[in-house]
Amino acid sequence: MSSDGSVVEGIISERDIVHGLRTMGTALLSKRVRDLMTAKVITCAPDDRAAGIMALMVSGHVRHVPVVTDGKLVGMVSIHDLLRLRLEEVRSEAEAMQKYIAGTV
Repeated sequence: MSSDGSVVEGIISERDIVHGLRTMGTALLSKRVRDLMTAKVITCAPDDRAAGIMALMVSGHVRHVPVVTDGKLVGMVSIHDLLRLRLEEVRSEAEAMQKYIAGTV
């Protein structure tokens, strides 16, 4: 959530919604985002390494991390983005190994 569209004030996730449903039931439907969101947001910077962001996600049990520069939101990285990146790295490493074994490098 951001009241000005650039500063991250909180983030709402499926987990927040499920917790709200469990504790409030259908009263959740009348609540505002700020009433349900996680206010302590784990963020990263554009120059952070993917492995470090993955570690943050695992330790914080989150699937989305806002990317912040000078206190302003500049993007969002998801676990899906990082898994796709890692899959490409593994494929590239496998291809390089196959070429090495075949002697075509």
